Amino acid sequence: MIHIENRQKNLRLKTQALEKVAGRILSALGCPDAEISVVIVDDEEIRSLNRDYLGRDRATNVISFAMQEGEGAGLHPEVLGDVVISAETADRHAREAELPFESELYFLLLHGTLHLLGFDHERGSAEEARRMEAKEEEVFDLIREEFLPA
Repeated sequence: MIHIENRQKNLRLKTQALEKVAGRILSALGCPDAEISVVIVDDEEIRSLNRDYLGRDRATNVISFAMQEGEGAGLHPEVLGDVVISAETADRHAREAELPFESELYFLLLHGTLHLLGFDHERGSAEEARRMEAKEEEVFDLIREEFLPA
């Protein structure tokens, strides 16, 4: 099950398309029956979450809250967790890279989902970072092919 919640008002979102992309990502990663929640917020809300949960008082592009880590991990193995994406930051990064907003949004969804599955480019080794990057490229190629206009 995929739950999409749009809490921001500044950018138009195609939530049905986002849900389809999330489903494709989960299938490509070998967990088509997994459950995730995708929450789209503004910079102010993601900054609060980043400060309160990660001790970083700044806006960021994506934060993942994994349900398969820490106390209670494994109680519901199908529930992966939450991916929170700042639409404002995604839009800013997309414009800087001269990419469509959806491209950045879908990439951040993939990136956050990989974190839910235990991939870690920040605290892990250089090898783990390379493994995550390779998986991102592999799956994002599928997303680009199926969901982003050429």
